[in-house]
Amino acid sequence: MFQGLSPAYWFTLHGLISALAVLTYVIASHVMHQRRHPTAAIAWVLFILLMPYVALPAFLLFGSRKRARDRAFPFPSVSLASAGASWPVQTIVALGQPEPASYCDFALHTDGKHALAALWDALDGAQHTIDLCTFILGRDDVGEAVIARLCAKAKSGVKVRLLLDGLGSLMAGRPRMRELTDCGGDFQLFVPPLHSPLKGRTNLRDHRKILVIDAAHDNRRLWCGGRNLASEYFEGGAEAPAWRDLSFDLSGPLVLQAHALFEHDWAFARGRRYTALPSPATWLPAADGPSAQLIASGPDQVDDTVYSVLVTAAYRAQTRIALVTPYFVPDSALLAALCLAARRGVVVDLLLPAKSNHRMSDVARNRALRSLANAGAHIWLAPDMVHAKLAVIDDVLALAGSANLDSRSLFLNYELMFAFHNAPDISRFRDWFDAERESAAIYVADQPGLLRDVAEGAVLWMGFQL
Repeated sequence: MFQGLSPAYWFTLHGLISALAVLTYVIASHVMHQRRHPTAAIAWVLFILLMPYVALPAFLLFGSRKRARDRAFPFPSVSLASAGASWPVQTIVALGQPEPASYCDFALHTDGKHALAALWDALDGAQHTIDLCTFILGRDDVGEAVIARLCAKAKSGVKVRLLLDGLGSLMAGRPRMRELTDCGGDFQLFVPPLHSPLKGRTNLRDHRKILVIDAAHDNRRLWCGGRNLASEYFEGGAEAPAWRDLSFDLSGPLVLQAHALFEHDWAFARGRRYTALPSPATWLPAADGPSAQLIASGPDQVDDTVYSVLVTAAYRAQTRIALVTPYFVPDSALLAALCLAARRGVVVDLLLPAKSNHRMSDVARNRALRSLANAGAHIWLAPDMVHAKLAVIDDVLALAGSANLDSRSLFLNYELMFAFHNAPDISRFRDWFDAERESAAIYVADQPGLLRDVAEGAVLWMGFQL
């Protein structure tokens, strides 16, 4: 019945569909309060204009960046950091994150064996509750051992809750959860793939790693960092060494901030609203002890919190910035801040794996690495896979947790970092960085040819999905 219709008709129809698709994008972004980076916004508009029949469904499935709701992690408000505090504390509190809280018994895991021993100690020592959130739980020796310990604790009467990202559970092979639930444990997937595509949440991933033990008791403990619970993050195998990663454990009131975040994520995964909050007094730091702050980042936060702290840190740094990340695909503002820091004499050290486990990210990082090197930064390429996430700024701030220095972590994923303000512990993080750097080779920038330059640009266009 479409015979005889002129090309002008089809051209007009295509233009109308494209216009409606762009209008849908604009309205949806406004209604859902989606504040996108200009690069991402331009990429979506061009995609919709060129291929509206593909781009509009893709946007409705994967385009959500922020969840339309109130400020999602409402920490108690106590006006401690507003006057006389350091710039990191003031910045983090201004972004809606909690005030500093005290901690003790801090242990930095220098390698996978140390980290695994600390993980087993934490799980074995649980007496009342175990709250565990991870992106990947491997179907391997480590993953099976985690499940076995959780089952044993559940059988003994400990309340066990396991929160696993929906996509992460597919990437490593979905672990067998029937055994855990049969033993009395509770298991929940965070946004299962294609579970609610019309809500725009399909592309959102919970990349946080949290283990909270006995949160409501004096022996509370936190195990946290960048490690997923799979063999490559701890032990490696016959064909490849363990990945170089970073994690830590501690106790004290700071643990309650991680527990509040877990409760919040658990409630969201179950389709409920989290309202319970601990007493504001539990957030206050000890007068003479070390303190730190949790920084939650992702769709549940009004601001891009970790990103904002990193940009601020690059401009406030006086002597040195030390960064570790497996994937380095920064946006233009963060890259410019780091380049300017290097040009004004700040020592900027960036440690990366020579080859990561994501080839596309290795291609996408080249333009940023050339810019940094030309600005005078020192870029170090480690021979093995580095999966750690760390930023050390002068002697005033160390950020450690789950966020990579790429657009997906900084603008899309649910992430978690801890900001440490205690000088001795900041020094421990810096010493770890320097030890890891010893085996790395210096990066030398080279001028790409035309084809390589075009390929890098094409990959960067997809940077938010890497």
